Amino acid sequence: MSDAANTASPRAGAFGHLGHVLRENPVTVVAFGLFLLIVGCAIFGPALVPYDPLASNAEQVLKPPSWAHWFGTDALGRDVFSRVIVATRLDLTISVAAVAISFVIGSVLGGVAGYWGGLIDAVLNRLLDTIMAFPLFVLAMGIVAALGNTIENIIYATAVINVPFYARLVRAEVNIRRNSGFAQAARLAGNSDLRVLAFHLFPNALPAMMVQVSLNLGWAILNAAGLSFIGLGVRPPTPEWGIMVAEGANYIVSGEWWLALFPGLWLMLAVFTFNLLGDGMRDLVDPRKRS
Repeated sequence: MSDAANTASPRAGAFGHLGHVLRENPVTVVAFGLFLLIVGCAIFGPALVPYDPLASNAEQVLKPPSWAHWFGTDALGRDVFSRVIVATRLDLTISVAAVAISFVIGSVLGGVAGYWGGLIDAVLNRLLDTIMAFPLFVLAMGIVAALGNTIENIIYATAVINVPFYARLVRAEVNIRRNSGFAQAARLAGNSDLRVLAFHLFPNALPAMMVQVSLNLGWAILNAAGLSFIGLGVRPPTPEWGIMVAEGANYIVSGEWWLALFPGLWLMLAVFTFNLLGDGMRDLVDPRKRS
């Protein structure tokens, strides 16, 4: 009986903390709602859209928004709504994969440099300074142009330019707290340096990193869309927001405004959602916010 109670207690505490965070910050409720909408479109959208996003129809070329085609059709008669929804999966996959890679690499590098310092810290700082010396989008362009404009290379390029953000955050937090009382107590209790770093020092960097993750998710989507817009990203006819905005821009002058407007609005909604999500994610992982 006591085992069951002990098992249920952490779960109840986690859900209670989530409810507390949502009650304290109504904006977080909106952000999580929009986030679930975007994730739902990414997971279920391709199975629910009314038309094949790649199927052209010569009889439905450049039709304005209507009940049959909510976002209109493009120059090949493809349904813009279906293409926008299906593109969510690709853009979100690129963003999440790139941020996950940069989060892991940046956390390891920053933790090692901040805890042990010395030559490792000096070399890492020079490396990060070199990366950040370039305009980040230009650096991403150069990496993709050198390696080829495949989805994998877009992910790698976006990850590389995001590594400095996480490495610097973790290094600063670990460097400040490595000689604090709780870290010394953990060492005296027999914990190894790696365990002290991973389980006692690194969690203190998580609140700030969650905000950075949220911002970088939106920025990574913009980066992928920007590369596609200039022709260095995902290749047509794959549905992707940047490609759709680039293709639609050619038709704005002739009055087909919907081709660029709706993909651009969906892109803006995704970035807006991730920016709002940062505060809520920080409160969820911050030990000081525990109710």
